[in-house]
Amino acid sequence: MPEISIVRHPLVQHKLTIMRDKLTPSIEFRRLLREISVYFAYEATKDIPLGTLPIETPICAMQAPVIEQKIILISILRAGNGILDGMLDVIPTAKVGHIGLYRDPISLQPVEYYFKVPQEVEGKDLLLIDPMLATGNSAIAATTRLLALRPRSIRFICLVASPEGVAAFHRVHPTVPILTAAVDRGLNEHSYIVPGLGDAGDRIYGTK
Repeated sequence: MPEISIVRHPLVQHKLTIMRDKLTPSIEFRRLLREISVYFAYEATKDIPLGTLPIETPICAMQAPVIEQKIILISILRAGNGILDGMLDVIPTAKVGHIGLYRDPISLQPVEYYFKVPQEVEGKDLLLIDPMLATGNSAIAATTRLLALRPRSIRFICLVASPEGVAAFHRVHPTVPILTAAVDRGLNEHSYIVPGLGDAGDRIYGTK
């Protein structure tokens, strides 16, 4: 069964409300997204397997738990970088990849213009990040591209999703979990999430 996890923590939901407000300036929007992304990093990695490492505390020797495998973060440009910054605060040793996609204004289909990921993707755990899951087309295209590299797992992380986007994504990739802070009411005639928060990239970087 397709898996979707909604982060309902009060602090996350409170910060998301401020981000939704059209009067919130870009500098505040970026800061709040980075703070929410820190929580996402903890939630998305809670099931990563641990090994052990022999260390000595000031009291005695012990076998201590450690993450043995490098985590790989993949940002869908450009808005994904708003989440990437916060996740790197928590996982500074993560390898990072980027996929550049834009939505064709007529067909609404994704067009890839950039693809650069670490070489050692095969057999690794990937966290694919983009603030919005609207139609789902960009997330589907990015996931399809990454699955061809044979990772061990992929988890898609977004700030806000639409029911249409979730359904479309899981029709194509039913085994890829989604982690989000909200599933909103739906899409409008321009395929923007309602109530949503507008164009995440524009609000992060102060563009229109």
